[in-house]
Amino acid sequence: MGVSGPIRGLSSGPNIVQPPFMTSLPQRLFVAAGLAVVLAGTIRAAEPAIVAKARAYLGSDPALDGVTSIHFVGTLVTADPAEPAKPIRQAVEIIFQKPEQQRIQATSEQTVEVTAIDGYEAWRRIEDAADRSKWQQTLLGAEQIKHLRANTWENLSFFRGLGRRGGQIEDQGPAAVDGIACEKIAFIHGPNIVFYRFFDLATGRLVYTETESGATMREQGELRVAGVRFPKSLVQTSKEANGLVQTVTITFEKVMVNETFPASLFAMPPLSPR
Repeated sequence: MGVSGPIRGLSSGPNIVQPPFMTSLPQRLFVAAGLAVVLAGTIRAAEPAIVAKARAYLGSDPALDGVTSIHFVGTLVTADPAEPAKPIRQAVEIIFQKPEQQRIQATSEQTVEVTAIDGYEAWRRIEDAADRSKWQQTLLGAEQIKHLRANTWENLSFFRGLGRRGGQIEDQGPAAVDGIACEKIAFIHGPNIVFYRFFDLATGRLVYTETESGATMREQGELRVAGVRFPKSLVQTSKEANGLVQTVTITFEKVMVNETFPASLFAMPPLSPR
């Protein structure tokens, strides 16, 4: 799952396989909330008042609307429920760029894993860190692409515009999280892609996120870049098929906005040796 250890049976040259559903790094790490400012929205005229307050908490409308790319650099730690005393640590770099580009690279001592999407094309590549000529490349399926597209849009849209995209926003009323009075808002991208956000009624701060699958996400700390507030770290929990709970924590060292990245960074690599 992801880059959690050495690649067994990795051969030189292409090994194209169909991926198991929901096992790429972005689904494992970000399906719950889409990273820095887990985001969604609908047309301004119909959005609940809490959405405007949530945006104001993150930054001004000009600052948020002016973001064209977000670049995160940090460390990802996965607590394996089967071996809690041996967490898996990886360097991670995440890029989102408008309109629909995303690239995540996770590097450990054993492997380099890259997952990317460019519009409707998505792929994953795992290389042996010691011998980059040994690799596996996977074409992602339709459901994974839908999740990646939703995740990319959310990170760049700051809670607003989901209705123009064919989704919808639903105010599900008051709720309490950790003793905080919140408003629960459902951001619905499709029947199987829903982000439930719990916003602090007093401040608009995003307190908690849950997905239709039961995965959860909490933000901790903050970094301010170009007038926008980002979390310092994210903690996601999800239940695996065996009932054990996996925890993934990502801590950001740097956040950069409005860089320009070439299309080649998101394009699927050719199926030929380096």
